[in-house]
Amino acid sequence: MAPGRAAQVGLWLLPVYGISLGLSTLTHQPPISDFDAYARYITTGVFLASHLGASILGAALAVLGVVAVVAYLVASRPARLAVTGLVLTTLAQIYLSAAFGSAAFVQPGIGRAYLAGVQGMPELNTDTAYGPALVATAGGATLLFVAAAIVLGIAIARAHRRLRAVGVAYAVLLPLFAISGFLLPVVQCAAGFAVAVATAVLAVQLPRTLGPAASQVPAVADPASQ
Repeated sequence: MAPGRAAQVGLWLLPVYGISLGLSTLTHQPPISDFDAYARYITTGVFLASHLGASILGAALAVLGVVAVVAYLVASRPARLAVTGLVLTTLAQIYLSAAFGSAAFVQPGIGRAYLAGVQGMPELNTDTAYGPALVATAGGATLLFVAAAIVLGIAIARAHRRLRAVGVAYAVLLPLFAISGFLLPVVQCAAGFAVAVATAVLAVQLPRTLGPAASQVPAVADPASQ
């Protein structure tokens, strides 16, 4: 059965998700070693909005968008790979939401208490907002996030030769966004907006290539392209 109108519309949730990634990383929180600047940043409305909107709502948009992608890929050659990508994406986004939820609700309170002169807030921050359990959750979820992007990107690229470039872009840009947040934050914002562009191209190409109006071109690449 060909994907319906809902799946076609759902594809556009991924560009919205990419835009939210870019917007949420226009600024970055100061290091906790400069706790005064850190406390002032995490008590801003920008910090709360980026976590509740871009990160947590964005996670829902990402999962729904990937569901729409898989609706097109499920009848193609890499169907199992696509479903695996969906499962990994869902797990990654759920655990990332848990980490971002902790940040959204715990860190501002710690910051406000510190700015009000309450003692021991840096130590409490280390034990809660940056405690071992949260660090392990966020770190594991990030690895799942990277794996999910690579797996789904490969599935997109293998589905049809016309989708190779956008599949590779998906497999590269999302991991770049995640990793640059740790290693090179200045790149992260650009990577987020690049995800929006790549997934917008995907939203246009996927229905044209695998949708009901697409020409009946075999999903397997032609020998000349090997």
